[in-house]
Parts: sequence; structure tokens; C-alpha cells
Amino acid sequence: MKKIEAIIKPFKMDDVREALAEVGIAGMTVTEVKGFGRQKGHTELYRGAEYQVDFLPKIKIELVLGDEMADQAIEAIEQSAKTGKIGDGKIFVYQVDTAIRIRTGEQDEDAL
Repeated sequence: MKKIEAIIKPFKMDDVREALAEVGIAGMTVTEVKGFGRQKGHTELYRGAEYQVDFLPKIKIELVLGDEMADQAIEAIEQSAKTGKIGDGKIFVYQVDTAIRIRTGEQDEDAL
């Protein structure tokens, strides 16, 4: 099993969700987060004063999938989240040893 964690721009969330649904993925966890990478934030003007915004709003999507679905999910996220501009985000892939559904006690891929 693989855990896929993607950090994307907030306005791309609907596109990513639809792309994942098209490849048969229904469940995910979505969190609103803030951060920065190479873009290092930006400056804004508020009541005539300029100030630095260091942390930009992002969306973090987390999925745990069987190995056979991971590549499809990664490709769907990459294609649907891409704008070609700095700050498009990152995708991280982790190996998952065990998953347990609390309600039934099912384990591993049965728990997904």
C-alpha cells in the first residue's frame, strides 16, 4: 500500500478531486494548510502599508491506496494540479505497512 500526500494550490482542488474520481478513487482526506517553498511568499499592500506574507494558503490531500492504484492517482494529481507556474506544489509517496478499519477490524487493503 502507498500513502500519497499532495500539496496543491487551493483553486485546483475541484479539478484534482474530479480527476481522482475519474480513475476510481473516492476517499481522501483534505486539509487547509499554509506554507512556502521556492516562491518564499509574497508582499501585499494593506491600508497603504506593504507587508510580507510568508506562508501561502495551500491544500493538502492524503490518500492511502493499493500499489496498483498509486501510479494512476499520482498521474491524475500531477496533470490536474499543474498550472506551469511556481508554487504548483509537491507530491510525496510513502510506503504503508498496515491499515486497520477501526469499526470492523479489517486490515490492510480490506480496510481501504
